[in-house]
Amino acid sequence: MARDKAYKLLAIQEGISNKKAKDLIDKGVVSVNGQKLVVARGEISDQAVFKVKEIANAKIIFQDDDIFVVDKPAFLNAHEVADSFPQYILLNRLDKETSGVMMFAKNEEFRKKAIREFAQNRVYKEYVAIVDGKFIEDLEINQPILTIKGKTARSKIDSEKGKPAKTTIYPYQVEGHKSKIKVVIENGRTHQIRVHCQFAGYPIIGDLQYGKNIAQASRMMLHSKITRIFDYEFEAREPREFYHFGF
Repeated sequence: MARDKAYKLLAIQEGISNKKAKDLIDKGVVSVNGQKLVVARGEISDQAVFKVKEIANAKIIFQDDDIFVVDKPAFLNAHEVADSFPQYILLNRLDKETSGVMMFAKNEEFRKKAIREFAQNRVYKEYVAIVDGKFIEDLEINQPILTIKGKTARSKIDSEKGKPAKTTIYPYQVEGHKSKIKVVIENGRTHQIRVHCQFAGYPIIGDLQYGKNIAQASRMMLHSKITRIFDYEFEAREPREFYHFGF
């Protein structure tokens, strides 16, 4: 049985360029036999049948003269979403596989005011996640985070060099050995929720970098549900993937 690089085989199956095929694998939307394909250059059987998940478009939640808010889908990074709305100024970022509330300023005056709110931890940020383990009691995690940036960013707990980071977790529901949780963060360090959940012993399902991958998870199960800034409150409904786990 012949073997070849995954992205080349995907390109043949889908009738697309090698570059486009590699981009799809890197985004995390390609699976083989129910397992997410994560290494584009890895060799697999030329009989493999790929399944490519369709990437949704960002949905507009709200806009007025100052602010523009969307529900970001999973598998698009913040810059890709921002490129779709070049007339506005991005205010907050979400990881590629994190969905939910993303905000843009419509003018420089509002951007400056919003940035001050973020800097002074006056923006309420509530997430929902599905984690491995039975989570049944409120938990506050106050552990500094150090981010090392390279081709991809990686963060870790570092009491000497890390920046302050506070995360509070509340239980929603337990199903088997998995839990649905509410997460509220102050600060907003790179990968803060993912690192703190791993530190607490409740890694996020589908998080290939810090968490736990399982066959049922087509993505990282983390969603930015509610954001409050000034007198605004924005909510992005939980994606349907969150209901596949019995929650």
